[in-house]
Parts: sequence; structure tokens; C-alpha cells
Amino acid sequence: MAASNIEPRRNKVTKKVLAVDLFSGCGGLTYGLQRAGFDVIGAVENDALSVQSYVANHKQIVVWHRDIRKLPVSVVMRTLNLKEGELDLLAGCPPCQGFSTLVTNNGRYHVDDPRNALIYEFLRFVRGLMPRAIMLENVPDLAQTTRFRRFRKRLEELGYVCRFKILDAAEFGVPQRRKRLVFLAGRGMEIGFAHPARIQYTVRNAFNRLNAKRAKSDPLHNTSSKRTKQVQRLIEKVPKNGGSRTDIRGLPQLRCHKNFDGFYDIYGRMSWDDIAPTITSGCINPSKGRFLHPRKNRPITLREAALLQTFPSTYKISLNGGKYKAAALIGNAFPPEFARRQATIIRRHLISDRGD
Repeated sequence: MAASNIEPRRNKVTKKVLAVDLFSGCGGLTYGLQRAGFDVIGAVENDALSVQSYVANHKQIVVWHRDIRKLPVSVVMRTLNLKEGELDLLAGCPPCQGFSTLVTNNGRYHVDDPRNALIYEFLRFVRGLMPRAIMLENVPDLAQTTRFRRFRKRLEELGYVCRFKILDAAEFGVPQRRKRLVFLAGRGMEIGFAHPARIQYTVRNAFNRLNAKRAKSDPLHNTSSKRTKQVQRLIEKVPKNGGSRTDIRGLPQLRCHKNFDGFYDIYGRMSWDDIAPTITSGCINPSKGRFLHPRKNRPITLREAALLQTFPSTYKISLNGGKYKAAALIGNAFPPEFARRQATIIRRHLISDRGD
């Protein structure tokens, strides 16, 4: 059901640029769209914790907490008072775990994950809504799949001009290394990609956005972590500001690290004046990557992870499922600043084409 009493709007009346967010997660894409000037009027998300977080930050948006496969497009159109062709932008990030190289052991084998077919649900909504523009984000490996080729072909048959690129969020104002496929399509028009930022933002830039006074009362910044004495001693020995466990002379390897050829950055520190590694669902666990604080003898906090994703320091993330599920919400989000920069270009195209 829809989790809001908002009165729907039509772009013909308001002249606003309207968007709907599919697979909205905790709201990273929506926040980026809003900052770019879009009026996000609806969202669809199946995960309860994601919906809790989304609604806490976006109270005025209609949210369907439902399996998208069981949600008729006609219900969305009727609730939002939209007719075919009136929506300006349909955006979304279909779950990508089934395509991810993390799941497929760095690409060594393939997984037939049922979530892979959710891209066709996005296509179903395109057919029903016929939006003026489309933006879809996913992992780079999606581009190599038959599903993606079919998806593009069907859109072209509907009259959309389709383009995609593999982009690194670090080049678009996000202080982390994060390569993603960004797919754009315009109904009868070509839509361009955002230009890279002139400067690169760093871990220091991100962490400086957290006010010290606010940090003391921020639940996302004060979740406790339990570690064995052996692991804590290892962390304390890792050199500050970008050091790795391999820099520690004479350090005996933990048993779980022997004969292990992946994730070489585990128990590594971030560097103050460099970008962070990709923020993943394991971003507060130093055994999952280079997720130690540059100076302090601890992993980064949930709030610090969210800042590296470019969420504002006041953004709410539900802790009802515990800190690791909260980390997954943060790690799986579309970085808002990445979304904002691309959405700004899309909005310019839409306004120019509409002649406002």
C-alpha cells in the first residue's frame, strides 16, 4: 500500500519536473534528484528497513512498500494522478547483487539470481508510464548480460534514444572509488552525461562535514563494535593515514588470512587526502576491506560511511535491524551527489525540450 496521504500533482498544471524512484532503497537517489530540482512524487521499495529510512527523510512522497512484481502500473498512475507520457523522469537502481563481481568471486563464475530479472519490472513501468526520460544505475557487469541487451532493444522499439557509460563516482564529487553503469534514455531525444567535477573530494572533506557536537548524540556515529584482543592489537599496529596490515613487520597472519587471494586491503586504513575505497555493505567491518579510520584505532562509523556516500550529516538511517543491516542500506545506496550531478543535466534537457 502507499505510505503517504500526499495530494498527487501533474506536471502540466504545476510546470514542475516530476520523477518517480523505483527500487528506492533508503533514498540516496531520491535525495540527489531533489537537490537537482526534481519533484519526486512516488517511490517503490520492498525492504522494510529501507522504507523506514526513506519515509523518515522523505515524508511527503508516496511510497509503495511492496514487491514491485505485484504492483500494477495503473495503481501508481491513478494514485499520482498521472497519465501516460506525463511523467518527466523514471529513475531507479534495480538490485544488483546477482550481477556483482563480489557475488561471483571477482567474475570467476556466474550466478542466476532471481533479482537479475527485476530490470524487466523497470521496463514494465516504462511501458505503462512512457516517461520522457529514464535513468538507471547498476553495477558495470550488467552491461555484459543478455537481459541488458534485451532491455535496451525494447526501449529503442518504444522510441527511446539509449546511452550508457561506466562511470566512477569519484570523478563526480563523491569521495570514494565507485564504478557504476549509468543508463540514460530520452523519449525521442538524446540525453547527455554529466561532466566530471573539477576537483576531487577526499576522506578529509567528507569527515569534516560532521559537526563535533552533533556527532556526540548521533546514533549512527556511536554504535559500539566488539573485537577480539588479537584483532584490536592488529588494528593499533596498522600505520596511520593509509597504512596496511602488510606494513607491519613480523606480524603473524591471522589464520583466516592465510592462503587467501582476495580483498588485499582488509584491515587497511583510509588516507585523509585521498578518496575512500568503494563503500559496501561491509563498510564498518575492517575484515571486509580498507575500512579503518585514518587516525583512530577503529573502523569507520555508520555516519562516516554515509558521509562518504555524500548523504548529509542529518540523514536518518534505521537501526531497527542492527548496525550491519544499516551498513547495508548505506553501502547499497546510489550516492546522492553522483545522482545530483547527472540529474541536473537530465533536468536541463527536459526543460529545454518542453520549452519552459
